[in-house]
Amino acid sequence: MKLQIALDRLTKEECEYTISEAYESVDWIEIGTGVIKEYGMEIVRSFRSKYPEKTIVADMKTCDAGAHEAKQVFEAGADITTVMAFAHDKTITDMQKEASDYGGRVMVDLLGVTSQQRVKELVDLNVDLVSLHFGKDMQQEADMDTGLFSILQDYPELDVAVAGGVKLETLPALLKHNPDTVIVGSAITKSDNPGWVSDQIKGEMDRYERNYAIRSS
Repeated sequence: MKLQIALDRLTKEECEYTISEAYESVDWIEIGTGVIKEYGMEIVRSFRSKYPEKTIVADMKTCDAGAHEAKQVFEAGADITTVMAFAHDKTITDMQKEASDYGGRVMVDLLGVTSQQRVKELVDLNVDLVSLHFGKDMQQEADMDTGLFSILQDYPELDVAVAGGVKLETLPALLKHNPDTVIVGSAITKSDNPGWVSDQIKGEMDRYERNYAIRSS
């Protein structure tokens, strides 16, 4: 189980400070949409150079012009880019082709998807990585509805990341669904001690995984 740190609504300096503190705990570094809008592909290139051992996720949230945007981020050094599930199928398949050419991956953001139909269509497009996303604005109204995992239950072949207001207190409810990747943003980035928080979250994930392995054996 991987920990992905989401760097968003931060300055470049704040991003770099957070990574310096949380580096040992995180597996994937996500450069958030807002950060990319502020700094462009230069910050993707910078992070690729500074953190060569980490997987770099460029959260482009592409809706159209898939081939162009995918080529941009993969040439800048990203390993994974994101596309919205509501994008046209061709947008998604064009991005997958670019990903294949560059040895990268495409993560489909399921924000707003509430039924299995679109998930089935994505699987038919050979999508293999999705993000179950409880949006920032939605978090203001209610706790994360872990029932959304039900739309994925018929597709165990999918790699599943989960995002949206994840913190130590909400982590146990998510871990019982065995996501492949847990995406954490402000719980780490807004903390006074991002290194300690990321260590605690990663430790909880590792303990759950060990216990699950024992129960399953």
